[in-house]
Amino acid sequence: MRRARPRPRIRANGRAVAALALSTAALTALTACGAAPEEEVATGVNGVKSTEATSVADFGGMEKLVAAAEKEGELNVIALPPDWANYGEIIKAFQAKYKVRIKSETPDASSSDEIAAVKSRKGQKRAPDVLDLGIAFARSGAAENLFAPYKVTAWDRIPDSQKDADGRWYNDYGGYVSIGCDAARITTCPETFADLLKPEYKGKVALNGNPTKSGSAFGGVYAASLANKGSFGDIQPGIDFFGKLKKSGNFIPVESTPATVEKGETPISIDWDYLNAGYADQFKGKGVDWKVSVPADGVYAQFYSQAINKDAPHPAAARLWMEYLYSAEGQNLWLKGYARPVLLPAMTEDGTADKTFVAKLPEVEGTPAFPSSDELDQANATLAENWDKAVS
Repeated sequence: MRRARPRPRIRANGRAVAALALSTAALTALTACGAAPEEEVATGVNGVKSTEATSVADFGGMEKLVAAAEKEGELNVIALPPDWANYGEIIKAFQAKYKVRIKSETPDASSSDEIAAVKSRKGQKRAPDVLDLGIAFARSGAAENLFAPYKVTAWDRIPDSQKDADGRWYNDYGGYVSIGCDAARITTCPETFADLLKPEYKGKVALNGNPTKSGSAFGGVYAASLANKGSFGDIQPGIDFFGKLKKSGNFIPVESTPATVEKGETPISIDWDYLNAGYADQFKGKGVDWKVSVPADGVYAQFYSQAINKDAPHPAAARLWMEYLYSAEGQNLWLKGYARPVLLPAMTEDGTADKTFVAKLPEVEGTPAFPSSDELDQANATLAENWDKAVS
């Protein structure tokens, strides 16, 4: 979804890019500086500290939350590529609306790197205030007591299945696994996982990373499993599918990125629909005719999740950021980036969803279901054990 005025691209390489993601050791090394200096912590009604506030009411209302956040003046974010789900524009809009400067570090870090930063930088001024995590990491981080409970104003509009009951995390935006294809290089683009096995796609099919590290690649294998008689409790058929695809020569172990697409190295890319959809605009006039299909034989959707660091150095700004993201303005900015915000059903019903952006979303058949925490854990364990053997 593009406007005439310049804006960030809507496509980035995977959130868990191994070559760019910081390891736990690297993050620890980067944080060798001392702990953050003692600072005055804002208090709201009844003396509630901003570090303990669980809703905007604890600040005495939105106006006082804004004042507390602007007094802090800064917000630390991590793992937010400017061209991923329109985060570049979201960050600019937040800074324009409030007197809070955002410090964005390591945009291409993975969810595991985010958790590592929370742990290694505890008590430091450079610790991340807020997190955008894969759902498995959101659940495990909450279990480790790393997040502060906070319920945004729109809390009741977030479906129960999309949030932690105590407010330690809540889903933000998501999308469907899709197949992107350069019609300038591929005569007939594949639209299903079954299509990908056809011999004309030899040496052309790629994932956005390694599924043991990349959330989007993990989703691709899960979707392939559903397309091959697997289930949320059994991802092995998806692993076997890619093993078969590798044996046929169709699947190539090259991480799909904007650069590889533009060069024609990965003319077919399995990725989230909001990332694939952005290619169409990004590569206009560059010889790439990017088409996007959500495969009907393997419909799999996944949301990312927001959380506040329990030891956030800017606790009021962290809570204001959450309020902004879950406002109609914030949700529509994600929607502008082709991502499907968690409040989209409610906003469609009350008329606050931008109809222009909604109309540009890739078409999907069927209703998505989501794996349980135990099923995700089992899928990750199975991938860790069997993926390399299947595609080597």
